[in-house]
Amino acid sequence: MSLSPEQRREYRAIAHHLKPVVIIGDKGLSEGLQQELDRALNDHELIKVKVASPDREERREAIEALCAESGAELVQMIGKVAIILRRAKEPNPKLSNLQRHKN
Repeated sequence: MSLSPEQRREYRAIAHHLKPVVIIGDKGLSEGLQQELDRALNDHELIKVKVASPDREERREAIEALCAESGAELVQMIGKVAIILRRAKEPNPKLSNLQRHKN
């Protein structure tokens, strides 16, 4: 699923006020982190992820691996924070950032 520039702009606007829900530390992509990311994406669909690595290439690789494993799509990455999206099959209107934005 490729996002159009208009969709990216809309998702960036929705995610602007969000705080990072998942923080990737020195240990990288552990099983627990993957489970937490999965839960967050199922609940919220659009989330921010923070990568605590000082190296730009390591951050980029970590986010790409995270998106590949979870089936999510990268919306934007600025510095240490990335916005990722994965649509839920049955979104919860009380938790989904996309559903709450529409109302």
